[in-house]
Amino acid sequence: MLVIRFQRRGRTNDPAFRVVVTEKRSKPKSGELEILGSYHPKTKETSLEGERILYWISKGAQPSPTVHNLLVSKGVLTGVKKVNVVRAAKKETIEAPSA
Repeated sequence: MLVIRFQRRGRTNDPAFRVVVTEKRSKPKSGELEILGSYHPKTKETSLEGERILYWISKGAQPSPTVHNLLVSKGVLTGVKKVNVVRAAKKETIEAPSA
């Protein structure tokens, strides 16, 4: 299955991300099929290839939740809402009664 997700680039404490199309089970820094843009969270600078993103989505690629929210906020995807990307808290383990 294809997925559109971030690929971390940049230095320590200076993150930069590529928006790439890759296989879902591939390692994060392994080869990608195509680079679709970039995102720099500190400066909020974003460069996206909207036509190519829509092409890959039409071919069945699913954007990750964070990339989905970025595409909605930049106007590449229209008519959809942002998704909640905060992970649910882990359930507390039940402690066994001490004997």
